Amino acid sequence: MAKLYSLGYLIIFVTISPLVSIIGKPSIPYEVLFHLDIATRLSVNISDATIATSTDFGKLVQKIPAAVLYPSSIHDIIKLINYSNNGAISVPFGVAARGHGHSVRGQAMSPNGVVVVMSSLKNNNNGKIRVFWESFLGFYYADVGGEQLWIDVLHATLEHGLAPVSWTDYLYLSVGGTLSNAGISGQTFKYGPQISNVLEMDVITGKGQLVTCSKQTNSELFFAVLGGLGQFGIITRARIVVEKAPTRVKWVRVFYSDFSKFTKDQEKLISINNGMDYVEGSLMMNQSPPNNWRSSFFSTSNQSKIISLISKYGIIYCLEMVKYYDDQCANTVDKELQKMMRGLNFLSGHIFKKDTTFVHFLNRVRSGELRLQSKGMWDVPHPWLNLFVPKSSIMDFNVGVFLDIILRQNKTTGPILVYPTTRKKWDDRMSVVIPEEDTFYCVGLLHSSGFNDWEVLDGQNEEIINYCEKAGLNIKQYLPHYKSKEAWMNHFGKKWKIFQQRKSQFDPKMILSPGQKIFI
Repeated sequence: MAKLYSLGYLIIFVTISPLVSIIGKPSIPYEVLFHLDIATRLSVNISDATIATSTDFGKLVQKIPAAVLYPSSIHDIIKLINYSNNGAISVPFGVAARGHGHSVRGQAMSPNGVVVVMSSLKNNNNGKIRVFWESFLGFYYADVGGEQLWIDVLHATLEHGLAPVSWTDYLYLSVGGTLSNAGISGQTFKYGPQISNVLEMDVITGKGQLVTCSKQTNSELFFAVLGGLGQFGIITRARIVVEKAPTRVKWVRVFYSDFSKFTKDQEKLISINNGMDYVEGSLMMNQSPPNNWRSSFFSTSNQSKIISLISKYGIIYCLEMVKYYDDQCANTVDKELQKMMRGLNFLSGHIFKKDTTFVHFLNRVRSGELRLQSKGMWDVPHPWLNLFVPKSSIMDFNVGVFLDIILRQNKTTGPILVYPTTRKKWDDRMSVVIPEEDTFYCVGLLHSSGFNDWEVLDGQNEEIINYCEKAGLNIKQYLPHYKSKEAWMNHFGKKWKIFQQRKSQFDPKMILSPGQKIFI
């Protein structure tokens, strides 16, 4: 880590600071940082640390911060934000919390400001995962550091025979990161997004105040932060609902050539009380192999059969469903599964089953990640597009996007997800924006590309968004990215006013998460 002591560093600061200030806010006066007691935990200027935090999983944006903080405790973060707030410099500098760096368009960057590497809290043993029993209310919960990865939360809670109920498909994401967005996957219809399973949080606001908040205490901050894109505070602790963990899963995939039947069956499955625990759909086309980095589900012998099916129809819709179980219900789970699947209209003879452990299912993406890493194919550009599409628009979306733009252009280079969820598990007081219909679809175009051709896929994303706007499909972006304040206002719609009010209340100098560019 680069330190702040040598004369050589001082000379470099003087020579490049004016250059940096041209492209953003004025640079931080480093000589003042020398006198802060967090100086030894800051890495500054053009160093390995600043370069590493100048990009993210998306590899589409690069913004070099002025400094990187490796906090030894949450008090280091508080001191940093207070320094930006206290008027010692003419313009407050931005501060962005970086969890696992898995955002795709610079959301965790702070050009000319400071990036806080949250994992440093974990390295300094400040963010342990603790499980408690609430005897008065009759449930378990886990207190988790915002810097913790969900995979570590899983393993820690399983030691007590417990686990959170709501997940993302990929577990190597930070708790603070997913709670700042929503945290969704095929469990969302049943358990709600991850933000709906939080009881309490500790948050450092943009004023540099450490506040404990919940639905009952400091509720305005609580709801602002959940799905708030990091605009109102940095999550340092979250109290997560946990329940008894299953041990195994029945994992089934079936195929459709008819999109209408595919969506109707998904909607049927998510409407069954105590039914499936996970329902997720995806698309298969010539350029999308049956197995991908999300999971290696199909055997080699089955893959040739599936490829033949894709060649026949051009596009196949895959419905993926999972039922959890343990030793107590092992004898009945197959009958339950058969009952729930009765009447589904998938292609006859195309049903694929797997029985595996609960942990293997939840962590299924990891093996694909390691495989791609070994081939140098993981750390590449990811021009992703994630959308919420109202149920009333999903048929038009299929015709205009899946069958026209995507199938016709034949540019897709990654999984395409499409699965339903319902509003009933989302609290409208949260900052996150979803369609107003009771049922809506989560659509993920999870592209990977080379470093020289990602703009082609990004152009396709723009075409999709433009089509949806012209057709009046009333979509909303998940993990949103916009290029103007007006576009952000349109995204938030009726929530824009309260979003602005909350920003003024909790981060009046607009210090936090400048990479989102919401108020610029």
